[in-house]
Amino acid sequence: TRPGRWLVRVDPQGQVVTRRRIDSESPLRTFGGHVLASPDGQWVYTSETDVQDGAGWISVRDAHSFERVAAWPSFGLDPHQMLLSADGRSLFVANGGIPRDSSGKKRDLDRMAPSLVRLDLQTGQRTGQWHLDDPRLSIRHLAWNRHADGTPLLGIALQAEHDDPGRRRDAPVLALWDERHGLRLATRAPGGAGYAGDISAGPGGGYIVSGQRSGEGLLWHPDAPDDWLTVARLTEPCALAAWPSPAGVLIGAARGIARWGTQAPVAMLPWPQAMNPDNHWVVLG
Repeated sequence: TRPGRWLVRVDPQGQVVTRRRIDSESPLRTFGGHVLASPDGQWVYTSETDVQDGAGWISVRDAHSFERVAAWPSFGLDPHQMLLSADGRSLFVANGGIPRDSSGKKRDLDRMAPSLVRLDLQTGQRTGQWHLDDPRLSIRHLAWNRHADGTPLLGIALQAEHDDPGRRRDAPVLALWDERHGLRLATRAPGGAGYAGDISAGPGGGYIVSGQRSGEGLLWHPDAPDDWLTVARLTEPCALAAWPSPAGVLIGAARGIARWGTQAPVAMLPWPQAMNPDNHWVVLG
């Protein structure tokens, strides 16, 4: 649960190997709900918020003890997911930009300042920062794909925080970033009731987002950039993972796992009973 103050590492059998609470660390911060391993597996990066001033930080921690060995500013508020760059030299950070109180409750949404930030992986130095025109579109989750020419393309899932319910419902939920064009909206077409729970690479350089509030899995494709294609209708869909490649996706939902793809038949594996699965997952192996 975000905000939290603990990390747990488990072995392949699910047994707890390391458990660390950060209540005694100074300055006191809370986790942003996402963690990322370094390319060599020696370090983990955690997105965090200072409970005193709300500033965003990225901690570098020993992968075994979880002890903090360095901390870098995220250059924003409410840092959320992080991804390594395609060349493994940089860290991309999704600054959600939502001001929060010490308990994590949203406040002062008129002061929102979401941004996408790129940090040097060795020094933590900021090497780029980008903003969308609408500051009420919170930048939350990230996924890599590629253009048709093979160059990297970053997809960014958005969460609308407008005061007006209609504007929030009809807000765009997908942005794109690449080295040549920077950060921009993929489409202004409404989707997912203004809330993308997760994002995954899709076929042909496209992206799939989970409309957790609208009960949909939605596909955006560069050949039809102004349209959303509904590929699944589920109860509380959120967690996404490309599998076995960007041609397909696994969708976690309240009643089971759905599989959609262009190279395999659609399938559904129900849970034994309805559950409340986590918002994100990864495929192991």
